[in-house]
Amino acid sequence: MSSPITLAVTMGDPRGVGAEVMPAAALEVLAEDPDLEMIMLGWVGEIPFAHERVRWVTEAAFDGSAEGAGIVSLAAIREGVRLCAAGGAQALVTGPVHKGALRLAGSGHPGQTELLAELTGTDQVGMLMASEAGLLGHPVRVLLATTHLPLRDVPSAVTVDLLVDQSQLLSEALSRGWGIDAPRLALCALNPHASDDGLFGDEEETVFRPAMARLSSYGLDVTGPIPADTVFRRAALGEFDAVVAPYHDVGMAAFKSLAFGTGVNTTIGLPFPRTSPDHGTAFDLVGTGRASPGSAVAAFRLAGRLARARA
Repeated sequence: MSSPITLAVTMGDPRGVGAEVMPAAALEVLAEDPDLEMIMLGWVGEIPFAHERVRWVTEAAFDGSAEGAGIVSLAAIREGVRLCAAGGAQALVTGPVHKGALRLAGSGHPGQTELLAELTGTDQVGMLMASEAGLLGHPVRVLLATTHLPLRDVPSAVTVDLLVDQSQLLSEALSRGWGIDAPRLALCALNPHASDDGLFGDEEETVFRPAMARLSSYGLDVTGPIPADTVFRRAALGEFDAVVAPYHDVGMAAFKSLAFGTGVNTTIGLPFPRTSPDHGTAFDLVGTGRASPGSAVAAFRLAGRLARARA
């Protein structure tokens, strides 16, 4: 028997599907992993189940408003970070939140990734979407080099240093957490057809090529820049262990097309593992019985795996 692993789990926005899918997923994973324990954080109304390896820490002061939902969500995240930092939990699993609600509650961050970086005092983090069961039979892993930015701001944000730092962070995470000795990375181009020798921009030549040269000098296995219309399929067929995408939607659109329902949002670079389902609050599905816990199940499983790898 391995040592117990404790997960700190936030329910997310109390108006969303988190209060449904997180408990359902927790029960499924607890049944298959006898060495897993959980601390459930956030408002869920009536506690949905009792379990000897689960402790509920609820927030009762929820007034039903968007601001109130943000306050509850933020409090749960902060408590989860505190538990992980103090050693009371070995990984954090976060339920889906609503960015507008977080903003009303006083958060100035565009998402949980950026919030967690500040709460932990971490300078360099990465937003890695990961599925170990892609639709084409191989794992699909996509790192978003830039995350929640307006598209007009992306070209100036994609720099040589950013690509180098994010690729190094990704390679280290895959080696440490996934046990991949020499990760094969692909850099997704920024421009159509990887600019086609300068016809559609010059970032591939002025930014991507120098970044690749530096990464190769560090001994990393990196290929690219590869056009977005081919790189994700090549990765999904097993040619690469992960793709570095230059901006949010090019990476997320491909990832969710290849792995929706089994995908996990993972923050790499934090002092502890953090995972989350790859979907949002899905207000339209609340109470319908149609919200699938599949992505949350995958998030719990990966959190346990990454925590054990660190241990």
